Amino acid sequence: MTTLFELAPKPPAPVVAAAGQPLVIGADLSLRSTGLGSADWTDAVRPKSLTGHPRLAFLVQEIGSYLRNADLVVLEGPSFGHAGLGGHEELAWLRGMVQHWLWRREIPFAIVPPSSLKLFFTGHGAASKSTMRAAAEQHYGRTFEGPAAADECDGFALAAAGYAWLGLPLADIPDRQMQALAGVKWPEREAVQR
Repeated sequence: MTTLFELAPKPPAPVVAAAGQPLVIGADLSLRSTGLGSADWTDAVRPKSLTGHPRLAFLVQEIGSYLRNADLVVLEGPSFGHAGLGGHEELAWLRGMVQHWLWRREIPFAIVPPSSLKLFFTGHGAASKSTMRAAAEQHYGRTFEGPAAADECDGFALAAAGYAWLGLPLADIPDRQMQALAGVKWPEREAVQR
């Protein structure tokens, strides 16, 4: 019988920040393809054929291997407008498990609603996945391709929002787009600063 640990890929090398800079990591949590990113990297965690509790255990373990050195994690909030989205309950469990994992390790985190993220990143609160990728290329010089392109782009956009909130924007952000972050419940800044 194959165990969960035999299915898990080799953990990524520890992610660390540049000297003196906080490490902000964005995470677009998903049961099928979680997009993760920071200022200079992106990746995705894909559980292949796992389902149920084994999938949740795998996802929390793998996502945690990326988040463990973060000074701030920015999570995308739930999208309540998706009709017919299967796995609502299991996705809610994943969100809760990751947030609890962060809380236990005293890693500050924020949750950005999808429309706020899109408005911040593209200037349009209902931006499509292709518009998000176009904004990443136009404003940040980042290109996303492959099966997890949209997920990795969202992870990067979430990290960009966190850096902008800290006053360390990764690009010039118009005031109107920065206002999209005003309604986000951010942690205390002192908890994030190195």
